[in-house]
Amino acid sequence: MESWLTNFITQSLTYSLLLVGIVSFLESLALVGLLLPGIILMTTLGTFIGDGRLLFYPAWISGTIGCLLGDWLSYYIGLYFKNWLYNLKFLKKNQKLFDKTKSILHKHSIIAIIVGRFIGPTRPLIPMIAGMLKLPLKKFIFPSMIGCILWPPVYFFPGIVTGITIKIPPNDQNDYFKWFLLFISILIWLGIWLVSKWWKIKKNNSHTSLFFTEKNTRWLAIITVLLGIISLIAIQFHPTMMIFRKILFTILLGL
Repeated sequence: MESWLTNFITQSLTYSLLLVGIVSFLESLALVGLLLPGIILMTTLGTFIGDGRLLFYPAWISGTIGCLLGDWLSYYIGLYFKNWLYNLKFLKKNQKLFDKTKSILHKHSIIAIIVGRFIGPTRPLIPMIAGMLKLPLKKFIFPSMIGCILWPPVYFFPGIVTGITIKIPPNDQNDYFKWFLLFISILIWLGIWLVSKWWKIKKNNSHTSLFFTEKNTRWLAIITVLLGIISLIAIQFHPTMMIFRKILFTILLGL
């Protein structure tokens, strides 16, 4: 998959931006997005930004447009094909997720649409369900735009970091830096996962195993997040961090 993306992206800027738009569109499209490994595809595209093969701001704009088209098409699919969707075998199998999403949309539509954009299973479902519930367009379009503007850079970021570390000239000191950076990235993502898991256990007042109790998960989340923050501060003093910052700022400033 990565070699195919590399070949396609290196053809021309137009092709590369078209690919970003298509991936974002399919990731946001009703039901289709559930079948795609979104974080893997977007992280891979982010790697191309980090190593200089893809421009950050054009990719961001292309990703936002693809995302908006996917969201709005999903909304109208839900609005006009509601009866057919209710009888869909897939939704019947995932009735709990469907009912939970409906409940959240009823109570907190704006927050649900924005936050749901960053959660894999709900990303392609929320716009469709919003249409099925006949949520007024004025309540859907604004949070959809905010979510679609924020989503591409967030999902690109792990790939951008990876691309930059690949670009840094290799030596013994830099290799150590790369492993430290990888460790920090894992800690941060693990911390986010543990916080979300703890919140879910607390909210539902249940746990899935003897180990992942509310108390254990809470302390694991706190320790992991603290370690991630301390490590992130510590790596700022590494000599290679100056090279990393320089490349990152070059990407962000579009130079």
